[in-house]
Formats: sequence, structure tokens, C-alpha cells
Amino acid sequence: MSSRVTAVVVLVVLVGCLAAGFLLVIPRSSGPPAGTEQVQVDPAVDFSAAEIKAGDELSVRLRWAGYSGLVVGLVAAVLLGFWPWGARLAESVARPLGGAWWVQVLVGGLAVVVLVRLCTLPFSAWTEAIRQDVGLSTRSWGGWAVDVVKGFGINSVLTLVTLLVLVGLARRFTSWWWVVAAIGAAVLVIVVSFAYPVVVEPIFNKFTPMAEGPLRTSLLDLAKQDGVAVDDVLVADASRRTSSLNAYVSGFGSTRRIVVYDTLMDQASNAEIRNVVAHELGHAKENDVLSGTLLGALGAAAAVVGLFLLMSWAPLPRHSGVMGVADGRVVALLLALIAVTSLLTAPVQSWASRQIEARADLHALDLTKDPTTFTQMQRRLALASKADLTPNPILFAWFGTHPTTAQRMAAARDWAIEHDVPVPPPLAPTGTSNETTTP
Repeated sequence: MSSRVTAVVVLVVLVGCLAAGFLLVIPRSSGPPAGTEQVQVDPAVDFSAAEIKAGDELSVRLRWAGYSGLVVGLVAAVLLGFWPWGARLAESVARPLGGAWWVQVLVGGLAVVVLVRLCTLPFSAWTEAIRQDVGLSTRSWGGWAVDVVKGFGINSVLTLVTLLVLVGLARRFTSWWWVVAAIGAAVLVIVVSFAYPVVVEPIFNKFTPMAEGPLRTSLLDLAKQDGVAVDDVLVADASRRTSSLNAYVSGFGSTRRIVVYDTLMDQASNAEIRNVVAHELGHAKENDVLSGTLLGALGAAAAVVGLFLLMSWAPLPRHSGVMGVADGRVVALLLALIAVTSLLTAPVQSWASRQIEARADLHALDLTKDPTTFTQMQRRLALASKADLTPNPILFAWFGTHPTTAQRMAAARDWAIEHDVPVPPPLAPTGTSNETTTP
């Protein structure tokens, strides 16, 4: 059996495993049983017209900046990758250093990622200016620049090393390089996922143990009640960068820890913090990070096999001015394919994320049995982040990673109705809310 035929068979198997994994891991419904929903999804129940308008207006401003940057970055990547300009750039910058294939990958690849980043940098600055203007970002421009450099450095090193290994394998194993590369891609996803909490997170935030007291004890007791082993409770100095409120559970096994933003501790009650942490414990309880990592590993392996088959189609590398994956000048084409694939698969990833987040909400309600605090916390989170309470349906389907605030609050009221507990009252300022449907 030829390498190409084998690759087709392997790709079909990997896609089948990926689909089966989605069916097993991703919940199809995380709300009340079908037909029992009794609460209308309406942001006006819990937010005033002025609050809804403010979120809408900010969303429009951020969309112009963010999506403009996305389009410009994608166009730059496509022009460099699908036409010979990227290959010529890699060749020209590598020539003074000897022009070896690995120099083309490292130096040429760096030139490509720097050029694309420079194209998108003004839009990142535009977004930061908007966030600073409305108080979402608490960074100075110097702090923003440092974060940009840190993020770019981490991503560039990881990207260039991955490309170097990929091209090296293609040169070493010719027609069968994709076998080793697919295995390596899957392993890389797993390693990065496990290493991120202990290697990358400390680069951007300082973590200190939460002081002994009722809140720390309460959170540890909540984790114990949930059957989730937690090693520590940490506080992240998020206020240096943002006014947003958040908490999360990080790490695996004996290294798992609850992380609470200092902004959340400053602005929320202990009951509200418990509610946010209960949601995050839901992710840990369901092993969402581990499941997502394994699905990501399968996806990465499938992407490598698909890359092999795609690059076997001669017109693509020829139009890009390269001879194949073994050509060191191929870096721009590979980066363009990654960018296009990421955009095209975003709706599926976003849908899966929304389903998982809805399940974690349900977990928080089951664990705390406190839908009133849940709705109060959702309102606080939305106002602190100046959330878009009426998102564009198409953009939400493509990029929305969480249910809307109104959906989450309606689900909490549905949960209260289903469990025969007091339904959380409307939270909009007096005289601005709609009636909430109750039994």
C-alpha cells in the first residue's frame, strides 16, 4: 500500500475517532430536559436598557478593531503563504547566513511571523486603547508592550521549533514523514497542555497562596464536597492587567489548584466567589481539560495527515513557490494553512466550548443549590467585563465560547423551577425589567 493511500485510510480513522470523541465527551444538552424550559431568554430581565446599550456599543467598537485585525492578519498570511512571496522572503533573509534549509525555517519563519504580527499590531493596540478607555484594561502602554513581547516570544519559539521538526522529518523520511510527525504533533499538544499551568502562566501573573480564613476554608471544603482533589488555593494579581473578574482550576492530579483573581476577591461576596469556583470545579470534575487535550491531540494528528495529502497535490506547493514540506522555504505556506484551518474550524470548537460551559454552569447549580447567587454573580461578571448582552448571532455561533449571559441566567431559573426552589427575582434596576416566567 502506497504512502498516500495509507494516509487516506489513517485520516479517515482519525476523523472517525475525533467524531466519536466529540459524541462521547461533548454534551449535546446541558440544560433542563427538552420541553421543560419555562423562562424566556431576555437580557432585559436583569439589565437596564442603558446597560444593554453600553455593552452593545462597546462590542461594536471592539469588533471593528478585533475583526479588522483578524482579516488583515489572515490576508497577510494567505498572501505570503499561497503565493511565492513568503518563500522568497524566507530564502532572502536566510541567504546571508548560509541559506541552509534549517536557517530558512528558523530565520525565514521568524521573518514571516514578525511581518504578519506587524500587520496586526496596530489593531491590537486599537483594541487595547478601547479597553483602557472603558476601564477593562488596567495596564500601562509599557505593560501592554511587555505582554505583547512575551506572548509573541512564546508563540514564536513554539511555532518555529515545531516547523523545524516538521520540515526535518519530511527531509529525513520522505514519503512517510507524516507518520512520525502525526505522533509528534499529538504528543506536543499533550505536553503543552500539561506544561502550560506551571511554565507559561507564571510568566504573565504572580500567584500567591490565599490567606488562611473563611474563604480559603470554604473553597477547599467545596472542592472536597465535590470530590475534586485540590492542592492549594492561589490568588492571581490580575488587577495589574484587567478589571475583569474570574477564577479557574488549574493543573492536574496532585498539582491541581484553585486560582482566584484578586479583582474577584475585591468585588464579589464569598458566596459569589464560591459560585464561580463551583463552575470551575465542574470542569475539573468532568476532566474537561484532559478531554479537550486528547481531542486536540487527535485533531493535531489528523491535521498533519491532511497536510501531507494536501501537499501531495502538486499545484498548491508549485503556486507557493516551494517543492514540498521538505523545502525550508515552506514555512509561510504552512503558517497560512494553519491560519485558514483555525478559522474554518472555529464554529465547531466554539459550539463544543459552549456546551461544556453550560454543563459546568449546571454543575455549579447542582453543587451550590443556590440559583439566586448564580444569577447575581452572572450579572456582576457581565457588568465588570462590560459584556455584549445581545451578541450578533452569526459571530456568536462562530466565535462565542460561552453561552450568553441571558442564556445562563435563564438556565439558572429553569434549574430553580425544576428543583422546586425559589426562582431568582429579576435583577434589572427598578422599572426596567421584564416579567420572569414562573410556574
